Amino acid sequence: MSATPLEQVLGYSFENKTLLELALTHRSLGAKNNERLEFLGDSVLGTSISALLFHRYSKLDEGDLSRVRANLVKQAALADIAQTLGLSQHLRLGEGELKSGGFRRPSILADTFEAILGAIFLDGGFEQAQAVIHRLYEPVLASVDPQTIGKDAKTLLQEFLQAHKMALPAYAVLATHGAAHSQQFEVTCDIAELDVRVQAVGASRRAAEQTAAKLALEKAMQLKPGPGRKAVKRARKAAQLSLPVAVSQDAR
Repeated sequence: MSATPLEQVLGYSFENKTLLELALTHRSLGAKNNERLEFLGDSVLGTSISALLFHRYSKLDEGDLSRVRANLVKQAALADIAQTLGLSQHLRLGEGELKSGGFRRPSILADTFEAILGAIFLDGGFEQAQAVIHRLYEPVLASVDPQTIGKDAKTLLQEFLQAHKMALPAYAVLATHGAAHSQQFEVTCDIAELDVRVQAVGASRRAAEQTAAKLALEKAMQLKPGPGRKAVKRARKAAQLSLPVAVSQDAR
C-alpha cells in the first residue's frame, strides 16, 4: 500500500493505517478518538527527547537537561512541529471544532502530534517512533542554544553581566497606576557600570521587570559586545521560532 502524503512527511509508513486515522481523530468527532494515543505518545516523546539530549549534550547537568527538554516538549514547540507537518489539513474534527477553527488551535495540533507518535510506537515499535522524533527535532536543535533556551530575560541579563564581570542590575518600582484589580506597574532597570537605565510597564511587577530586563539587555549588548553576546542572540532567535503559535495560544 502506498504511503499517504502525511506518511511521506513523517518518513514513516504505517502497516495499520487505521492507527494513523485514529491518531488524527479529535474527541469532538466521537468517543473513538486519539486521547489514549496522545497519552502513550507523550511518554514516547519524553523518553526519546531525554535520550537524544543525554547523548547530544554530554556536558549539561540534570537541571539543564530538564530545562531544555521541558522547552522542547511544551505545547508551543509541539504545535510548531505539527504545523511543519501540515497536520491542520489532516485533522478529523467535529462540526463544532471545524466552525471554531480548531484546526489552528495549538493544543489540538500538539495533542495530535503526540497521538501520532503513540500510533507509530504501536505500529512499528519504540525504535521507529524514536527515529521519527529524532529526525523531526534535528532542525529544532540546530537552531537553539542549550545554555539559554527556556531562560527568561532577567536570567539572560544576569548571565550576560556576570560573563562581563559586572554587578547585577537593580530593579525599582517607580509607580503603580489603576485600580487594584487592573494595576499597571512602572519599573526601572539600572546597570550602573554601563550607565544604562530603562523603564517598562506591566500588569504585574514581575512582568514589568521582565520587559525592562529585555530592554536593558539589548542596550547592554550594544555597549558591551563580547562573551555571552552570541549565546543571547541565539536564544532570542530560538524564541522567535515559536512566536506565531505562542501568539495564537495567548489569544485564546
